[in-house]
Amino acid sequence: MHQANNQRSLSDHEEDYYYMVKDKNHQNGGRWPHGGGRGLLSGERFTGTHDLVEQNFYLYVRVVKAKDLPPSSITGTCEPYVEVKLGNYKGRTRHFENKRNPEWNQVFAFSKDRVQATLLEVLVKDKEMVGRDDYIGRVIFDLNEVPTRVPPDSPLAPQWYRLEDRRGEGKVKGEIMVAVWVGSQGDEAFSEAWHADAAFVQGEGVLSVRSKVYMTPKLWYLRVNVIEAQDIVPNDRSRAPEVFVKVQVGSQVLRTKICSTQSQTTTHPLWNEDLVFVVAEPFEEQLVLTVEDRVHPSRDDVLGKIAMPVSAFEKRLDYSPVHSRWFNLEKFGFGILEADRRKELQFSSRVHLRACLEGAYHVLDDSTMYTSDTRPTARQLWNPPVGILEVGVLAAQGLLPMKIIKDGRGSTDAYCVAKYGHKWIRTRTILDNFNPKWNEQYTWEVYDPCTVITLGVFDNCHLGSAAPEKPGTGGTRDSRIGKKMGELRLAVRFTSLSLANMIYIYGRPLLPRMHYLHPFTVNQIDSLRFQAMNIVATRLGRAEPPLRKEIVEYMLDVDSHLWSMRRSKANFFRIMSLLSGILTVSQWFVDVCNWKNPVTSVLVHVLFLILISYPELMLPTVLLYMFLIGLWNYRFRPRYPPHMDLKLSWAEAVSSDELDEEFDTFPSSRPNDLVRMRYDRLRSIAGRIQTVVGDIATQGERFESLLSWRDPRATSLFILFCLSAAVTLYVTPFRVVALVGGLYTLRHPRFRSKLPSVPSNFFKRLPARTDSML
Repeated sequence: MHQANNQRSLSDHEEDYYYMVKDKNHQNGGRWPHGGGRGLLSGERFTGTHDLVEQNFYLYVRVVKAKDLPPSSITGTCEPYVEVKLGNYKGRTRHFENKRNPEWNQVFAFSKDRVQATLLEVLVKDKEMVGRDDYIGRVIFDLNEVPTRVPPDSPLAPQWYRLEDRRGEGKVKGEIMVAVWVGSQGDEAFSEAWHADAAFVQGEGVLSVRSKVYMTPKLWYLRVNVIEAQDIVPNDRSRAPEVFVKVQVGSQVLRTKICSTQSQTTTHPLWNEDLVFVVAEPFEEQLVLTVEDRVHPSRDDVLGKIAMPVSAFEKRLDYSPVHSRWFNLEKFGFGILEADRRKELQFSSRVHLRACLEGAYHVLDDSTMYTSDTRPTARQLWNPPVGILEVGVLAAQGLLPMKIIKDGRGSTDAYCVAKYGHKWIRTRTILDNFNPKWNEQYTWEVYDPCTVITLGVFDNCHLGSAAPEKPGTGGTRDSRIGKKMGELRLAVRFTSLSLANMIYIYGRPLLPRMHYLHPFTVNQIDSLRFQAMNIVATRLGRAEPPLRKEIVEYMLDVDSHLWSMRRSKANFFRIMSLLSGILTVSQWFVDVCNWKNPVTSVLVHVLFLILISYPELMLPTVLLYMFLIGLWNYRFRPRYPPHMDLKLSWAEAVSSDELDEEFDTFPSSRPNDLVRMRYDRLRSIAGRIQTVVGDIATQGERFESLLSWRDPRATSLFILFCLSAAVTLYVTPFRVVALVGGLYTLRHPRFRSKLPSVPSNFFKRLPARTDSML
């Protein structure tokens, strides 16, 4: 199971990737700080399913409802609300207008680390328009008597409590239903609770600080095969029409090629083209098909139209044929300007289609380098999971300020987002804290071990209490936290369900069968992935709280195709790292040939003679050598899951200007002088690449010229050499030829010349096409 951590910032001076894995032992579970009793201040052992994270304990208060509340003596009405008070912390429910039997069903959570009081007060008040709110009654709980709930126990049942007066001397009219218990972050009420550390967040900002689990919609490929049309009547009959079909599904619009015909009256155009769209369940969009005539480069006449719901098309789970159908077209304009004539006129124009929803494909919505799921759309085609992935998002350390709040100091309201497969998670937002502790644990089913989980840390800019650090970064966009801005502590555990199934997975294709039986083009894959990302971002943005578009696009790596100087350097050195092994072996062989180490050269000569004498040992020797290298490298195996590497990403030496260029919008929003400077820099880099590509082409053209007779003398010499070599090899045993060639290559430096060899001189004199280029 691979692991990727995406962390970036929008600030010019701190935009980078940073990730650190630390092996820190922490207790799985915890104890109450003091002994005695059964409640929050007791020493009872707490256990639960969140064993990868440090247990955080909370006092939960669920305010369900109240009944028989007395009306105000002044107004004669009752607008009740509840205030939950624990020491200096106060939580408040919403109020109801003129309601004596209100229902709130709200949960409040107070962290154990912040609890200093020994009593919990639940006060019922009457909201007044002018002056102080009236006091109705209260209920007091002793924290030593609060029960502890350990999941998977059922939720604690709320109870009715009679309200007391302010002094506690007697009961007053009215009752309230409340449940109070002690639990951890594994409690079902944790994600929906009002937390005391977010007390100043009001309104819609309360929802944006809660932890949530999101499920992406099920995506389908909609394939529309536009075959032909019949009896298409153009509006302008004085010219041969240029007819094409335009199909629109939501915001996706595709067109067929133009079919020209010599007829000027009626046409029967033929296209037979596949148009592929991305749609999501539930199918809300309609497929709108129009047949249009290109009368001018800037004008198209609509000749017919039809609209069909996407849900009407059949679902295909394999490569079985789909039945085609004829659909009648409506004349464009009827029903709007001539509604009365629509029923009278019948049109014979129709279009021949073959459409289906493809369930045997996997709809790619993330980058191919960070694929987290490869299952086909149809659940019937899923294989059983091979393992369970558990991730504990523990904490972050050393985060830097991302925005400036009202008192002029920096602040960061951090939360973490993780994505794997269809399941996205969002931790709660820790407010104004550079060392946030989440201690939240999540679980995913794994269907392919060769997949990637992506995590990102973001700053919440939707709390209404802070201004963005810079103009342009936007107070409505959650900033990405990155370069050397701290450490993210994770606990990751992968449990394999079946070793045999795991081994079998490695021999199967990465994608479903349909991707190989009926593959898409590269351009189609890029376009469909972009449409899928838009659909996922739109659907998750409609959730409550929303997972905003900039977050989803960043997690799905929407900008992976854009130019980046840093990424270009990193990829260049990746290639050099791959070639370094070949270069090392080549240098070792040159040292052997030059007898830099006589012992090694003698051993290589002996091994060479043995392999020449027994050629059947060559392949076993190579395989045995690879086996021994693998055993040797086992000592240096990675101890942690793969993660963001600053050195590999070329992020340690990157300049602020290069990072600003990487995070610039497309098209650029920077000043003209800065864009011109970057363009000149890009031209110089492209010039070097152009030179390297030209040199590679030159060497390849020289190989071609060996037999192309562009240089008759060189080609004559080469074919005569080939003839003589063929005769020599035909009459000479192969072992003799290999022996002579190997000994000649490994000859002592005394028998070598410092001048280039004859074949090298001959090859360099071969002509290339560079002399024919401008």
